[in-house]
Amino acid sequence: QLQLVESGGGLVQPGGSLRLSCAASGFTLDYYKIGWFRQAPGKEREGVSCVSTSGSYTMYADSVKGRLTISRDNAKNTVYLQMNSLEPADNADYYCAAGISPIWGRCSSGPEDYDSWGQGAQVTVSS
Repeated sequence: QLQLVESGGGLVQPGGSLRLSCAASGFTLDYYKIGWFRQAPGKEREGVSCVSTSGSYTMYADSVKGRLTISRDNAKNTVYLQMNSLEPADNADYYCAAGISPIWGRCSSGPEDYDSWGQGAQVTVSS
């Protein structure tokens, strides 16, 4: 059974950092692009970052560029989202998602491009 589990969310003060993890079980991430999405109450789901199957291509939403870094460790079957300089605007539930993609492929911020989703991790930025 394909499963993605996010962890690392929590409460942090403005300017603080968190690292979210997305661990896969039941399948290997070697053949998948990974996207991170977030959804704040009353707002649409937003794609914030993604990494290609090879790891050579990454994408970031304008609102998080320079503050978030996505990385993957296929040996650990895990993808990470390092979040620095967090702002109250970053408050949301964060989801990782996986989509099969060839090694030469890129990735996108469109949720329709991903097939498997985690249950989400809550990030709260507040003083």
